Amino acid sequence: MAKVTTYTIEAPGAVLTYDIREPDERADHRPLFIFGSPMGASGFEQLVGHFTDRTVLTYDPRGMERSTRDPDYPLTAEVHAEDYHRVVAAAGLDQVDAFGSSGGGMCGLHWVVAHPDDVRTFVSHEPPLLALLEDSEMMIKVNADIVNTYQRQGFGPAMAKFIQLVMQLGPLPDDYLEQPAPDPAQFGLPTEDDGSRDDLLLSGNLAMPPFLPDIEAIQASPVRVVPAIGAEGEGAMPRRGGQAFARLLGVEPVIFPGDHGGFVANEWSPDNDPTAFANKLRDVL
Repeated sequence: MAKVTTYTIEAPGAVLTYDIREPDERADHRPLFIFGSPMGASGFEQLVGHFTDRTVLTYDPRGMERSTRDPDYPLTAEVHAEDYHRVVAAAGLDQVDAFGSSGGGMCGLHWVVAHPDDVRTFVSHEPPLLALLEDSEMMIKVNADIVNTYQRQGFGPAMAKFIQLVMQLGPLPDDYLEQPAPDPAQFGLPTEDDGSRDDLLLSGNLAMPPFLPDIEAIQASPVRVVPAIGAEGEGAMPRRGGQAFARLLGVEPVIFPGDHGGFVANEWSPDNDPTAFANKLRDVL
């Protein structure tokens, strides 16, 4: 079992919690930083266990799990990116390879431009880059509707709309917002409002301004940036985001096993194979 040490670091508007896993055996491998957004460190347990030959860094984004967040402090992709820099610096790691999942794959695209000395290779796995999609205008409106629903009605109704969105394959039709709101109960979600408004996805990430990566700066960066998508989920929004990003770079995206969360096998995605996913990531790095 790898030795895991947990630390905290203060940041503007947050206290961030991060973990350092020491390798079982010393090997000539660059440290690996694995992160998502809004997913916290616990979501990557099945993946990090396959990298016992190198130092592995994970963390909880501000407002998720063990990390705190001031709700009055603005939350943007750029703020998340600065947190990556803070965590790597606080961990005392000169340079890392990195794997960013979902929102992490998106926010990391600012990190590699703002702090290129932090990272050698960055794998951006299915970044939800709404601004690059052909239906970007509708996607942005739907995001706003989900956030507004959360503020008005609470977690269940808003999360039901989010699930409905991610189940949509292909571009959203122009009349998407005219369809009836989904019933939270059909997804096993609460129908009563508990009054809380601190869910990071619904109050934070979806409310962030649309992020448009600086393609010229990314291409000029010394960081090796690898667009990646899952083998499953063709037509889903995050996969389309990864494909759109790859097209802008003029490359083909690397295909990883499984779906959007291919590094986790659970009751929702029992066919995912974290071992195969880790092997693919090892090959890419």
